[in-house]
Amino acid sequence: MLRRLGFPDASRHGALVAGIGIDALGSGVFMPMSVLYFVRTTDVAMARIGLALGIAAAVAIPLVLVAGGLVDRWGAKRILLASNLIQAAGYLGYVLAHDLIAIIAVSSLAAIGQSAFWSSYSPMVAAATEEGEREVWFGFLGALRNVGFAVGGVVASIVMQLDSAGAYRAMVVVNAISYLLAFAVLLRVRTGMRVPAGASSEPASEVASQVASQEATESAGSRGAWGALLRDRGYLLLAAGNVSYALCTISLVVAIPVYAVATLDLPGWVSGGLLTANTVLIGFGQGLVVRGMDGSRRYRVMIAGQMVYAAGFVALAACNWLPRWPAVVGVFVAVTIYTAGELLGGPPLSAVAVEAAPAALRGRYLSAYQLSWNAANIAAPVVLLALLAHDPVSVWVFLVGVALAGAVLFTASARRLPAASVRVASADG
Repeated sequence: MLRRLGFPDASRHGALVAGIGIDALGSGVFMPMSVLYFVRTTDVAMARIGLALGIAAAVAIPLVLVAGGLVDRWGAKRILLASNLIQAAGYLGYVLAHDLIAIIAVSSLAAIGQSAFWSSYSPMVAAATEEGEREVWFGFLGALRNVGFAVGGVVASIVMQLDSAGAYRAMVVVNAISYLLAFAVLLRVRTGMRVPAGASSEPASEVASQVASQEATESAGSRGAWGALLRDRGYLLLAAGNVSYALCTISLVVAIPVYAVATLDLPGWVSGGLLTANTVLIGFGQGLVVRGMDGSRRYRVMIAGQMVYAAGFVALAACNWLPRWPAVVGVFVAVTIYTAGELLGGPPLSAVAVEAAPAALRGRYLSAYQLSWNAANIAAPVVLLALLAHDPVSVWVFLVGVALAGAVLFTASARRLPAASVRVASADG
């Protein structure tokens, strides 16, 4: 079944697939109630809870870069495993958090663990898979995470109907346990990092080159390593382009539900239905889309994804002039177009980000790349909701401009990054 959908042979990396799936399922259970948890289980005012969560997010941002350095020094697998333990400890601490300081402490610990996860996730996938199959694996694991979020979200919706403090606490414990299970499974993942020359199937000269590169990196020190990144204009352009991709992607949970329900006054079920449609399309369509892009140059597929995003935003804007029930159909059509942009852009963009980074500095490079997601996460609620409050259309005009700017940045980065011009290879993975 998975092969027919264009996904790889999961049995080749069973531990990686199972570990990421368990992580996503646990996260999917907790994500819908992440803010409501403290509202329902403590006497702390909602505004102060929001302040606590904002502080936690701010604390975690510098840790993204720290985690990148640790990935280069200790390997992605170790940092990803540590992230699971940190998040398990943080979420278990939620059960004991009853005042503002405790909320800040446990949510900061969980946020630090999450930063470590995202700084090590892409390097881990790169270390466990081979060049030429990474679009397939990033696409497959991304789809798997979406399915996990969806299943977890269904469980969460049932718990939220109970609306009791005990039920919320039970779900946060389930989330913590999922990280411990993921840790146990991911211990079995085989990676290609720091392989002794005698045990490797690679040519001895290649292994020696990798070891020399690693030793040179460590002797140069962190300052030289970060300097190499700052001088890599092609990679910085790629990261800037990813801010555009991330803003477009985040609009699904920030702007689109508010637009549908609050601005267009559509039925409340439309909001959840749009998210479900997006999840189903990614879960079942990602492998087929990667198979369809086989042989195309990566940067061209990334640019096509941005253009399709822009078309989806134009379609959403047009729904403002439709009667109520045609508008319901219209927003689902628009989100289908929008999702096609996500399906096109995500896998090749992740593959380029990994392969354009020097192997010895991959952790630092990808942690800097992850900051583009952090920047988008911070900007999206402020900018997109302010534009929606102003009028129904300006937010879509803005997002069309953002999508087109991303296409321009990807074009510019491709001139400097050979990895962006590599042809997608989706065959079997």
